[in-house]
Amino acid sequence: MTIKAVVFDFGGVLIDWDREYLYKQLIPDETERRWFLDNVCRMDWVVQQDGGQTIEEGTAELIALYPEHEALIRAFYARWPEMVSGVLEEGVALVDRLKAVGMPLFGLTNWSAETFPYAWERFDVLRQFREVIVSGRVGMVKPDPKIFALMLDEIRKHLPDIQPSELVFIDDNVKNAETATLLGWHGVNYIGAMETETKLRTLNVPI
Repeated sequence: MTIKAVVFDFGGVLIDWDREYLYKQLIPDETERRWFLDNVCRMDWVVQQDGGQTIEEGTAELIALYPEHEALIRAFYARWPEMVSGVLEEGVALVDRLKAVGMPLFGLTNWSAETFPYAWERFDVLRQFREVIVSGRVGMVKPDPKIFALMLDEIRKHLPDIQPSELVFIDDNVKNAETATLLGWHGVNYIGAMETETKLRTLNVPI
């Protein structure tokens, strides 16, 4: 078996993004903060923007449901950069090592088209990939098999004969990794660089 390309997720693998970084400042009480993030600015709401809904639309939709929390809702995207603490060094080192051995690298991320430029401009690691698919730009999100098919099409522009079984996909979301595996890729649930390196070695990736 030969792995011919590796596809990386970004958030949680290469970029340290967490709602808590902002909302610990805005809602100091942990119980109140947890309720707000579990019931108002939920991750499934965030995914709507990652899937192409505009920030303006998403914000208005949520304020209509929870008008008493308008200020906290507006802060989500108005102060979005405060949720990004920087790169995850172990993940970046993994990209560097794979690139050093000549492994073709690609990116597949669930990310709002409106906030992605902030990260793109600031974190060099995101520009180390031959192609990057941003969910908010294409109007679909992982784990939808259609976005994996789109990624495969992009990869084949560089590696025309590649098959799913020759691809590794690394994602911190287990459902996304499992979907890749169901589609014939080698899905790796990223819980740390060491575990991921071990998995790559079992797939005969020279790292």
